Amino acid sequence: MVEAISDFWVNRPPALLWGLAGVLAALTLGAVMAAILPRLRPGGDHRNLQLRVNSWWAMAALLTAGLLGGWPVMTALFALVSFLALKEFLSLAPTPREDRLLILAAYLTIPVNYAFVAADIYMFYLVFVPVYVFMAVPTAMAMIGNTHDYLPRASVFHFAVVTCVYNLGYVALLMRVPEWDAPQAGPAGLVFMLLLATEGNDVAQYVAGKLFGRHKILPKVSPNKTWEGFLGGWILTAALIVLVGPKLTPFEGAGLWTLAITLPLAGFAGDVTMSAVKRDIGVKDTSAFIPGHGGVLDRADSLVFTAPLFFHLLAFFHLQTY
Repeated sequence: MVEAISDFWVNRPPALLWGLAGVLAALTLGAVMAAILPRLRPGGDHRNLQLRVNSWWAMAALLTAGLLGGWPVMTALFALVSFLALKEFLSLAPTPREDRLLILAAYLTIPVNYAFVAADIYMFYLVFVPVYVFMAVPTAMAMIGNTHDYLPRASVFHFAVVTCVYNLGYVALLMRVPEWDAPQAGPAGLVFMLLLATEGNDVAQYVAGKLFGRHKILPKVSPNKTWEGFLGGWILTAALIVLVGPKLTPFEGAGLWTLAITLPLAGFAGDVTMSAVKRDIGVKDTSAFIPGHGGVLDRADSLVFTAPLFFHLLAFFHLQTY
């Protein structure tokens, strides 16, 4: 048993293990700060910080299991994430009784979408949701015969499936990249880099905004976001990608700099897009599923935009498989 455990860790890419160790150190520091802050500033409400840190531990544990467990574990994990995100979205979006069968169809796209990941059929994955589901849903709605708000209803369903199923599925699809196509740290290194840069961008924008934020960037959509936070997060995340990217991924040269420039922008775009959706619906969070963070879709909003961008830039610049 001891030998098997030792072999398991020895066979993991060193760069990935160092990255996970860094995340562990950061979470430990966060837990220490959450524990001592009430003593340093008594009288304040620090419960939300403690909830957020505890939730980060749980999310980090699940993602680590996916990274170390390989593509089957990561595929199952993100199929669950897609289900929870889609459930949140459809519970908020107004849907008439006549569309109940279409809601069921939306849920059925999850096993089909992730089956293409499991079967490693990139060609079908690429077109299933954005082409064939796009054609099937409006046709089914027309067959039902309810044309009231036909276009808005069809748009809601397609937006929901693309956002919660198709785009998030690219994280699992990254785990199907062959080892020889990502020799630095394997497919797990690709996913780790994507998650590190996406979540790091969110944190960097938040911290920079709190420290230096003065000028609102989109006051009607997300009043707390500032130009200083946006630019600070962009610069810090770009630096992180340039420094860490070559150790975990095949990115180098023009591909690395393209990723460094565009990924923080995509993360910001995903964040404000979901903020606009929630403001239109009239809610602050998509749910209270993750204590201190809101819903699954609240936590994954940036990833919805960064995951497909990361995959396609990787495929364009460096992968031979796709």
